[in-house]
Amino acid sequence: MGLANLVPGISGGTMLLAAGVYRRFVDAVARVTTFRWSVESILTLVIIVAGAGGAIVLGAGFIRDLVHEHRWVMYSLFLGLTLGGVPLLWGLLRPLTPSAIAGFIGGILFMIFLALLQWSGVGDAAASADAGNWWMHLIAGVAAGSAMVLPGLSGSYVLLILGQYLVVLGAVEDATEAVQSGSDLSEPLSVIIPVGIGAVVGVVGVSNAVKWLLEHAKKVTLGVLMGLLIGAVLGLWPFIAPQEPILGEVIRGRAVTADMLSGDQVKPEHWRTELFAPSAGQVASSVALVLVGFACSVGIGLLGGEDEDPEAEPIKPPQ
Repeated sequence: MGLANLVPGISGGTMLLAAGVYRRFVDAVARVTTFRWSVESILTLVIIVAGAGGAIVLGAGFIRDLVHEHRWVMYSLFLGLTLGGVPLLWGLLRPLTPSAIAGFIGGILFMIFLALLQWSGVGDAAASADAGNWWMHLIAGVAAGSAMVLPGLSGSYVLLILGQYLVVLGAVEDATEAVQSGSDLSEPLSVIIPVGIGAVVGVVGVSNAVKWLLEHAKKVTLGVLMGLLIGAVLGLWPFIAPQEPILGEVIRGRAVTADMLSGDQVKPEHWRTELFAPSAGQVASSVALVLVGFACSVGIGLLGGEDEDPEAEPIKPPQ
């Protein structure tokens, strides 16, 4: 789940679903946050959160550098990884019902709206905002935390649309380096704390909502999740490249100066991005990478078991 949440296109919820522990995780969050905890629910959360947190801390810097330096390659993989979640959800969704179709249409329309926001440059504008934009980081955390729990919708994808993806990864990496070197933690924590608070709020709120919806409106809920998953592809066009800042360009509320450029004060995660025309070789390579990502995502799903219902009666062995 932690590694999945670092990658736009792979849903942490899908990984839990693939491993057969999705409903157990959602039930544990719902129980703990409504003061109905048990040893089993607490232990479930401790194990999953510890594993996810460790993966995020160890992998944030590596993934950030790959996305910045090889963006079209990584986005092609993200695209395939996203599409690889379709067979998993499709198996849960069958047979189709009118409510499932209505949910699917609603989910895909929502993702079209998010993609339009991304194409309009909202993400780049948000990423260029003042570093002290605490509210923006909090909102991004709530949105990403909500998405983490939904199979089919990637929390990192939501951060990408909001222009906070590389900012958050950079903050995690900077905090790790600051702890190791004993330097100042104030700047990375100004991002990590509000994003973390928002993520907890999102996970708690959506876990309780999903638990109720899966019990009372399963088909329409799964239809919405399928729409979110397929619609996420719209915002993962791979042929986008970061552009080096130029003199006078406003980044994070400050005009870029010669001193800032020579001193590398403008971090790569804050650079603006632009579309570019790919070569034939890049297109062919992108298609191949999409297929690789698809195969990996499907493979992860095949490795998992059937999702468990923690409240179901246990199956007794034959006498």
